Amino acid sequence: MLTISQIKENPERAIERLAVKGFDGREAITRVLALDDERRQLQLDNDNRSAELKKYADRIGTLMKQGKRDEANEAKAKVAELKEAQKEIAGKLDAAEADIRTLLLSVPNLPCDMVPKGLTAADNVVEREGGPMPDLPADAMPHWELAKKYNLIDFDLGVKITGAGFPVYIGKGARLQRALIQFFLDEAGKAGYLEVQPPYVVNEASGYGTGQLPDKEGQMYYVNEDNLYLIPTAEVPVTNIYRDVILNENQLPVKNAAYSACFRREAGSYGKDVRGLNRLHQFDKVEIVRIEKPENSYAALEEMKMHVQGLLEKLGLPWHILRLCGGDMSFTSAITFDFEVFSAAQKRWLEVSSVSNFETYQANRLKCRYRTADKKTRLCHTLNGSALALPRIMAALLENNQTPQGIVVPECLHKYTGFTIID
Repeated sequence: MLTISQIKENPERAIERLAVKGFDGREAITRVLALDDERRQLQLDNDNRSAELKKYADRIGTLMKQGKRDEANEAKAKVAELKEAQKEIAGKLDAAEADIRTLLLSVPNLPCDMVPKGLTAADNVVEREGGPMPDLPADAMPHWELAKKYNLIDFDLGVKITGAGFPVYIGKGARLQRALIQFFLDEAGKAGYLEVQPPYVVNEASGYGTGQLPDKEGQMYYVNEDNLYLIPTAEVPVTNIYRDVILNENQLPVKNAAYSACFRREAGSYGKDVRGLNRLHQFDKVEIVRIEKPENSYAALEEMKMHVQGLLEKLGLPWHILRLCGGDMSFTSAITFDFEVFSAAQKRWLEVSSVSNFETYQANRLKCRYRTADKKTRLCHTLNGSALALPRIMAALLENNQTPQGIVVPECLHKYTGFTIID
């Protein structure tokens, strides 16, 4: 969430940047500042009462030593009165702090200055592109037909076992899925990311820590009896490793990678764009997460983008990078870049990765800080990115690499699959 100091530094700029996300923040910002003034006055009153209590406590001790019991009793009565007043002030202080936190949780992160204005995906900016565009015949098969032809994925069986959006990978399809996961993890390891294997369910505090709560309850699967959530991405448990942690400056940057299954309800999704692997309720993904000093986070963001670009180039897929406009960004992000690959048979671009810098927004929720050389503590910057999400990568690989002889497997995956063509 935003810090009070961010808002107080320039309230009008905060309101202007929130408008880039299509969020009218004037009322919320004004209310936060008013509540903070109230909180500061209550804190001052509380401190004054504490000082008075100390003064009277010292006086009682002196009076008792002097044998002045009546005066000591009068002082004790005053202490009781002050304690009752302080208790009332403390209650108001707690309420003001809770009101500030609740209000701040409802305010999105400020988009950085590089974020273009706009409300929909049509306003996103193509930053760069590359990769060979496949030359396929007009009757090229979409991946769901290829999956059936070569017995790679059974969508109907998934419906039988669970429901739509839960495919079953079979034979070489399962092997190709595992190959992609291991390839992505190995490449992350080469780039200096330490692999962790996180839980697939998280508690409420973890959801609040990374911003899934209270913004995205409707998109997550919820285990009611245990008050736990199935993770929508490994970002949630991995970033929460550093909740309530103060790192030493020499421990930064932190670079973690994690494979996990991801679970998303995708409420409201329908139509042709959800066919096959295009939109699932359960899918596999390798995530990279970084904890950085603020002055280094944008260089780290560019490094992460180059890492994802390198994966797509090794897979031989046509790709482009979109700098998302304010209206198409997430609630928590300061800036996001989406990577899309071209699906030759569907003749459309498919999102396969989002790489984001959250600046201090998640870190403030998480209380993720680092200690500088002069022993001061500062909030970290958090970043994450998909490197990569598998379903649409698999879809593009199947579609773009189809030939009359079968589906050609990219060379970088040969050592993992044990086969070079699916026939």
